[in-house]
Amino acid sequence: MKVLCAMSGGVDSSVAAHLLQGAGHDVVGVTMKLWGGATDTGCCSVSDVDDARRVAQQLDIDHLVFNFGDDFDRGVVGPYVDAHVAGQTPNPCIECNRTVKFARLAERADALGFDAVATGHHAQVGRTADGRYTLLRGADPAKDQSYVVHMLDQARLARTLFPVGSMAKSQVRSIAADLDLRTAAKPDSQDVCFITSTGGRTAFLGDRIEMRPGRVVDTAGDEVGTVPAVEMVTVGQRKGLGLPGGGPKRYVLDVDVARAKVIVGDDADLMRSTEQVRDLTWIDEPVDGTVRVQASAHGATHLAELSIVDRTAGEITWLNPQRRIAPGQSVVFYDDADRGVLGGGRVAH
Repeated sequence: MKVLCAMSGGVDSSVAAHLLQGAGHDVVGVTMKLWGGATDTGCCSVSDVDDARRVAQQLDIDHLVFNFGDDFDRGVVGPYVDAHVAGQTPNPCIECNRTVKFARLAERADALGFDAVATGHHAQVGRTADGRYTLLRGADPAKDQSYVVHMLDQARLARTLFPVGSMAKSQVRSIAADLDLRTAAKPDSQDVCFITSTGGRTAFLGDRIEMRPGRVVDTAGDEVGTVPAVEMVTVGQRKGLGLPGGGPKRYVLDVDVARAKVIVGDDADLMRSTEQVRDLTWIDEPVDGTVRVQASAHGATHLAELSIVDRTAGEITWLNPQRRIAPGQSVVFYDDADRGVLGGGRVAH
């Protein structure tokens, strides 16, 4: 099989390419050039491209570089900025997977005659008895990335490979070390590639939108503090709210960007029985009923009843009340065994 392996310059994708070779596939490595601005974090630096190219040389496979900068700006950076303007909290890495890594790259692979696309994600593709595709958690619980690839459907899963998904991360690094790959000891990428560690979100957004100071009010409507930029505040936030010290802990309950107002309350005020969800996607058919819901990349799952309004919208009713999830954040639905992904979406306002 002819496989296009996305190589980010990290150890997982490096070993993924090696495993595909060992399985007898015709492998070509590709690195996507996504972000043209300043970066000192994430997976888009010049050194990452160089690491991927050097590993491809070590493995004796061809290596390509695709420039998807315009797609990245349109599908990831633009929505990230827009979400903050609307008082939401985006997941840019998920949108990168949705619009670039498993959309534009797959389109290019199809056009070039590749049979499948492979990545170094810690997730697994399975099959049911009747031949339907499933998306399962990675074998290493600490490194599972099924949450960030939950948008894959049957058509895409049929042409996607996750070679390291069945392995522990320690095994991956051991293989890389045995091969003397230059990425063997390279740390995992943890941050958003276009947000620098020096400037952070404030500098990035400040160059693109007008930041407005906001009032912080309690649930009675009394002003208790101020924030320098209401667009930078997220539901659940506790610090940076201009509140006097020594009082009870207060958390952001809601962000009203239009009125430049942040509402705060105590921990009990954060608890919710329901969440509205939108932009739903499904691994197979839509699912109603009891599911396990995960609301962050490595967070715990909680039981809920999922009611579908239509294929793209619905409501989560928690079996036990949970803290409110910031609007714009992704929620992913798992089966009763907490292993298979059913689908996912975004929390609505």
